[in-house]
Amino acid sequence: MLVTHLTLTDFRNYETAEVEFAPGANLFVGSNGQGKTNLVESLGYLSTLGSHRVATDHAMIRKGCDSAIVRARVQHGDRQVLAEVQLNRTSANRAQINRSAIRTRDLPRYFSSVLFAPEDLALVRGEPSGRRRFLDELLVLLTPRLSGVMADYDRVLKQRNSLLKSARSSGVKGAQLSTLEIWDDRLVALGSELIEARSRLIALLVPQVSAAYVAIAGEDHRAQLSSQLSILSSDVDDENSPASTGGEFVPIFAADAAVAFRASLVRLRRAELERAVTLVGPHRDDLILELNGMAARGYASHGESWSFALSLKLASAEVLRRESTSGDPVLILDDVFAELDQSRRARLAGAVAGFEQVLITAAVLEDVPEELTANTVRIQQGRIVDE
Repeated sequence: MLVTHLTLTDFRNYETAEVEFAPGANLFVGSNGQGKTNLVESLGYLSTLGSHRVATDHAMIRKGCDSAIVRARVQHGDRQVLAEVQLNRTSANRAQINRSAIRTRDLPRYFSSVLFAPEDLALVRGEPSGRRRFLDELLVLLTPRLSGVMADYDRVLKQRNSLLKSARSSGVKGAQLSTLEIWDDRLVALGSELIEARSRLIALLVPQVSAAYVAIAGEDHRAQLSSQLSILSSDVDDENSPASTGGEFVPIFAADAAVAFRASLVRLRRAELERAVTLVGPHRDDLILELNGMAARGYASHGESWSFALSLKLASAEVLRRESTSGDPVLILDDVFAELDQSRRARLAGAVAGFEQVLITAAVLEDVPEELTANTVRIQQGRIVDE
């Protein structure tokens, strides 16, 4: 998959921008704050419907404007697609493919990218919510229909939590418990499907993460992945209690997850009514990262954490390459090379060399290995000044 052209209108600091892309490595160079990250952020949004920098879409709309437009021409083999999204301040976002309207959530069907940025260090050192989001964004790129399952799960979860709050405030009554059981059925059905999908994805990532860590760091620190499932945990308040660790990772099937899920809801009914919140489910699970058998969060050094986070993203790209019908994703490396020493820069350049297209941002040209600089674009104050 390739991006051949990008058009921005009122996106971040760009009033307008037109950028041509080539196959292979494309390097965007500019001082901090000039807009090079904004370019690649726009492409990341097209494939994930989210930003790696901010939680709300409004921050990506240029100050004083009501909307922003991202339009990219994407090529996969002999097929060309014009993908477009309009971000709106006061109304729902809109999307088009080849000038025909589509549901915004369907955009990832047409374009896939994997973006690594300094913010991704939080995958190793941050909260479980970031790791859950990492898995779910990759799942949608692999299986777009799961975006609907995730949306339905979130809706059921909100309804169930609302009912729990109502039951707590008014006192538990038989009719409310009967209604709660109906929501339980939907929660278990949707949640078990997500648990199995994440579990299968982790199994695909395990060997790729291990190989990517060795490729980047130049040494094998036994980078491993496992899952922590709240439906299997004996203590819902203990975020560090492992539920699936040690030895080879074995995925869990939806049917088995459903049995455990339902049993947990029964066991925790009183606690959920007291707290008025759903205490188990995929919304409370975690992806466990280990180095040499130790939890990377709290154990890994800064350099090891950086290498692990980068390994997760390279492994994601490799899984998409092997499992997705769209082939290679566009690989985006945002301000990565400045954090690496000379040897790791060279190893990273070798690791990404086989991808069909790689987009790189850097503040200093000399930070980037020469083999990745053939197609260099200079950015200054939201303008393309040199190609």
